Amino acid sequence: MGKRIAVLVSGGGTNLQALIDAQARGELSGGTIAAVISSKPGAYALERADKAGIPHFVIPRKDYPSNQAMTQALVAKLKELDIDLVVLAGFMIILTSEMVSAYPNAILNVHPALIPSFCGEGCYGLHVHEKALEYGVKVSGATVHFVSEECDGGPIVLQRSVAVEEGDTPETLQRRIMEQAEWKILPQAVSLFCQDRLRVQGRVVHILPPKA
Repeated sequence: MGKRIAVLVSGGGTNLQALIDAQARGELSGGTIAAVISSKPGAYALERADKAGIPHFVIPRKDYPSNQAMTQALVAKLKELDIDLVVLAGFMIILTSEMVSAYPNAILNVHPALIPSFCGEGCYGLHVHEKALEYGVKVSGATVHFVSEECDGGPIVLQRSVAVEEGDTPETLQRRIMEQAEWKILPQAVSLFCQDRLRVQGRVVHILPPKA
């Protein structure tokens, strides 16, 4: 039996769709998307899960007095579902330390820039691309990293660069980074984790060769 994956979402779920499509193509070796959990009722990502026949749940942030209380409820749900890997795919709640303690080096997040550039507090969604364009970088991209206590600070699993083009807007850059980087490296990283091919030593993630 492969590893059970839960994908945490808050909105449209484009990265969730990339994972669902990768699973349909047989590219999530050793893993299955076992659950989709949304922090918002009515998130379009829940429809994507429904269409793919994946069990989905809502743990609304507004039902809890704090991020910590919500994180505790989320951890309890993940344990109940027997989850091995947690993937944050456009999940807009800052999780507290209980999550990292429950799933050390077993939470993956995708960030739409090349960490350590344009990351940390306040760097999410279009803000990331606005900052990259303001700075005048010629390449940006996406990073998949393990989640640690530090915002966007966990060990890096995969990165892919994407060219910034003349006349880019935050929206055009966001789209290109999704298509050329995020939707490719997120399923890859999930598959490597599920095949037990990631070894974390300090800040460095070593990618092991496929098992013979």
